[in-house]
Amino acid sequence: MTLGRPPGRCARGGGLIWGMPEGRGPADGECTAGSVRIGPGRSLCVIAGPCVLESKDLGEQIGRTMRDACATHGVSYIFKASFDKANRSSIHSARGPGLERGVSWITEIGRALNVPTTTDLHEPAQAEPVASAVDLLQIPAFLCRQTDLLVAAGRAASRHGRGVNIKKGQFMSPGEMGGAVRKVGEAGCTNVMLTERGTFFGYGRLVNDFIGLGDLMALRVPGREAGVPVCFDCTHSTQQPGAGETTGGRPDRAGLLARAAVAAGVHAVFLECHPEPSRALSDASTMLPLEEAVSLVSVLARLRAAAG
Repeated sequence: MTLGRPPGRCARGGGLIWGMPEGRGPADGECTAGSVRIGPGRSLCVIAGPCVLESKDLGEQIGRTMRDACATHGVSYIFKASFDKANRSSIHSARGPGLERGVSWITEIGRALNVPTTTDLHEPAQAEPVASAVDLLQIPAFLCRQTDLLVAAGRAASRHGRGVNIKKGQFMSPGEMGGAVRKVGEAGCTNVMLTERGTFFGYGRLVNDFIGLGDLMALRVPGREAGVPVCFDCTHSTQQPGAGETTGGRPDRAGLLARAAVAAGVHAVFLECHPEPSRALSDASTMLPLEEAVSLVSVLARLRAAAG
């Protein structure tokens, strides 16, 4: 499947430079996705889109709205969508368009909007086709210890000049995430980011440990003396796992968590949004209405400016 831009080269579209130029990697303490640089001293980055791709047109509509909101407020933007939800609560739940069609849609959306893109992968064999087309490979939280997946993602990202975003497992301490970063690094990719998305608090509940968030931002691993950029996932952090055939959630608290995380100094915020969350095919109980996501970007930008 040859969907993406040439490995190791810059293909220009408008004013945006896709991919990393040959011989140029991220600065220590940064993660690069296309032209977007995430880390200390950089503008806040918002990673946003629908949970799962329902259609190319809907994905582009959501992406265009979020891109314009971020541009208005001086915030970097990366389009996010999943091509397959392999961890649904029920085998009867919608999973998405699949690898080939889904990655093709994501590529087309990124080109149409002139923005970097990200998606999640669940199997080592998916790493190469995803990295050939998508700027930032996402490792799901439940899979953050899977060596084969991390190594495959690291190798593919290195070959194609991409980045890897590893979500912290709900069962992992901040310090334990150093192992995941090292695995990806030893596979050849130092262009890495970590994402906090909540910690199990007994059954059916996630909590956010902001002392732990500080520890994650202070994490140091060999080869990354300035640390690893940290993203905060404000919508999945409101999940209520095990609520039935679909996961429950408290999206009314997503804004509160996002504001707290930006005030604490995170480098990026991840959120999922939809024009009509109640009709969404996945994560309907945690996604933000699109208009609320737009309003939240404005608030987060002002908080980032105030925090300095």
